[in-house]
Amino acid sequence: ITVTAQQAAQALGTVRLPRAVVANGDPLPAGTYTLRLSSDPVTAVSGQGPDAAKWVEFVQGGQVKGKELASVVAPADVKVVAKRTPPADGHPLVQMLRGADYLRVWVGHGGSQYLIHLSLSSATK
Repeated sequence: ITVTAQQAAQALGTVRLPRAVVANGDPLPAGTYTLRLSSDPVTAVSGQGPDAAKWVEFVQGGQVKGKELASVVAPADVKVVAKRTPPADGHPLVQMLRGADYLRVWVGHGGSQYLIHLSLSSATK
């Protein structure tokens, strides 16, 4: 008999979202959240490896308030993808992207970089 334990969620850091956003189609209010990797499976996209994307949960008061897919950039690829020095592990960086339609949360964990793109809530545009 093989018993498989569900992987515990891994904390990535704490982030403050300055504006309301949409995460996975659901509203996520402005506020402070703990980011953590989810153990929820991600269906791999053709041509990408199985670890190219991971679900990241936004946790507040011990409850998951939202989640969004994060693009995972492996340590060997960071210099190719990033135009600036990536944030240190556990210290998320929040950036408003050009056109002010998206908010990017960028966080390092275990050498990899997690890029989460959130659209602004239509009520805050």
